[in-house]
Amino acid sequence: MLSRVHIFISGRVQGVFFRSFTRKTAIQLGICGWVRNLRDGRVEVLAEGEKEVLEKFIKKLQIGPEYSKVDDLDITWEDYLGVFKQFIIRY
Repeated sequence: MLSRVHIFISGRVQGVFFRSFTRKTAIQLGICGWVRNLRDGRVEVLAEGEKEVLEKFIKKLQIGPEYSKVDDLDITWEDYLGVFKQFIIRY
């Protein structure tokens, strides 16, 4: 089933290549959407794909790249809209 997930990730997630890790992981899994840093130190992700694949994606984000430390993921499941063609880093 196609789904959409909106994630806010907190912890040591900026300055540790978290956005690059997220994009690479999403592309490997065939997920579309975007990732960006927030001014409050969190990382925000909006992603679409098969729900079971998105669940794998979330598990990888919980671990994160080397030097990161994920403290919390605030996850909201939403209805799939199909508006993304690729996965990008937003600035």
